[in-house]
Order: sequence, then structure tokens, then C-alpha cells
Amino acid sequence: MKGRVIKSTGSWYTVQVDLEMIQARLKGKFKQDELKLTNPIAVGDWVGLDLEEGQATGVIREIFPRENYVIRKSTRKQHFSHIIASNLDQAMLVITMKNPRTSLGFIDRFLVSTESFRIPAILVVNKMDLMEGEDAQDWLQDIHEIYEPLGYPVVEVSALENQQLKDLLIPHLRGKSTLISGHSGVGKSTLLNRLIPDARQETKEVSGYSSKGVHTTTFAEMFFLKEGGDLIDTPGIKEFGILEIEEYELSHYFPEMRAHLGECKYNNCQHVNEPGCKILKQLEEGYIHPYRYESYVNILNEEDSHR
Repeated sequence: MKGRVIKSTGSWYTVQVDLEMIQARLKGKFKQDELKLTNPIAVGDWVGLDLEEGQATGVIREIFPRENYVIRKSTRKQHFSHIIASNLDQAMLVITMKNPRTSLGFIDRFLVSTESFRIPAILVVNKMDLMEGEDAQDWLQDIHEIYEPLGYPVVEVSALENQQLKDLLIPHLRGKSTLISGHSGVGKSTLLNRLIPDARQETKEVSGYSSKGVHTTTFAEMFFLKEGGDLIDTPGIKEFGILEIEEYELSHYFPEMRAHLGECKYNNCQHVNEPGCKILKQLEEGYIHPYRYESYVNILNEEDSHR
């Protein structure tokens, strides 16, 4: 049988085969493109499975090739990576100005990962009811000015108060398989519950002491929109470690740089301090945002940015 993994708890997987849900486990080890993975199977994967003799459960025998996936460095095991979700039409990054604050560096790392597989991305600014004060408005203006010209839609919502939530988001989600990601506490589960009431994802208040999010989603799971399409909810992430991208490739995943690749004096230009660099010229003339270039350099040097 062939089915799609819609839920992963680490050892058991819920696989949808036609309209039937089968609990299945993985038997044996799977080698996957030389990747060292903490999760050999991800939500969104298409798998081949057999029913266990005399049981209603199944055994996964095969993982079919993935069209794409979003991956990050494992926070628990050095030199290992974790596939967040696979076979996606798009990714939706939920961001907030405060409680918790989403840094531009985090956004850029996420977008580099989605760009590396040509996965379109949407930025959803949640908790608009908390967007008071000059700092908040400046941050919001930066989000619009930096990302919309690059082709990333920015949608403003309030999961708690905005009655037009569905009207704002469903047109972007209908008929597509969408990953929902972001820091813990940005309101992913609340958004999901508003969009799909049957999801009933647990929600908690952000810690008042640290202003950090509290993990409520402990495993990845796919939910289905009645309007068509599905949403893959995932545990909140604190950091987004980039991997699988060589230094010379990184600029390919910044759209504003990609448009000018091949125009530098040197073919192996890394766009840092080389003479005749078209990217540095674009930066100097204001065509590349300084924050985006800062993110590029930080990723190149494997540094984090909390701006």
C-alpha cells in the first residue's frame, strides 16, 4: 500500500491510505542520500507499507523520493539534521514583534532554507493587537519594506481578536500543502485552531518572566482544511540552523542577489570584500537592504543574528 504520513510521534506514524488512517512503525534502518537524520520519516512523506499479519497496524517498508523538504540542524545531536516536513507546496512562517520577538536573522535563515528547494513562503505577522508603540511600528514597516519587494507576501492577523482571519489566510492556503513554522509562543496552534476547529491544538500563555514561548506542539501533524489543502503544524523552534548549503551557493538563495549573479568581476566572488563585486555595488546603491546583507554575512560565517 502507498500512503502519506500525516502524524509523527517519533516511533509510530499515522499514515493516510485513501480515506483510512493506519498506525505504522518503521522496521530496519533507512539510508537517505547520505543525510544523518534524527527523524528518518517526516510528516508529508509518501511511504510504502504492509499490514502486519493479523494486526490493524502496519510496517513501513519504503520511503518514496521527496519532491522537497524543509530541514534544519538538530539541536540535540551534533552533525545530525531534522526534516521539519516534506512534499510541500509552500511554507508559512508565523512571526511576532514581541512575546516572543522574531528576529530578522531568524526569518532570513528560514527563507534561505525554503529558497534552497524553491518552496514559496508567506510571512504571517500575528498578535497585531500588541503592535503598539514606535518600536513595533518600525519593526512592522521593516517587515513590509524588506520582504514584500522580494516576493514574500506579508499578512497581518490577530489570532485572538481578528474575525477576518479566514478571509485573510484561506486564499493563500486553499488547495495547497502548507508548513506552519515559527518560534514557540507566536500563536501557531491558536491560528490553526481558528482555521481548523477540529484540530484542537493545545495552547499556553507565553512566559511572563522570560517572554519566551512555551512548547505546546510536541510532534508534527497534518490537518485538513475544509476549503481544500492541508496544514502541517510543527513544534516551535528557537533557532534555525542552516545546513546542506555550500558557501558559493548561499547567494543563490537571496532573490535580490540571485538576480545579479554572474555580473561580478570574479566567478568565485563571495560578495564580501572582492573588487568589482556587483552585489556590493547594489548594496552601496540601496538596492539590497543592509539587514538582508547582514544576514547573508552572518550565515556565511555561521553566526546568528538577533536583530
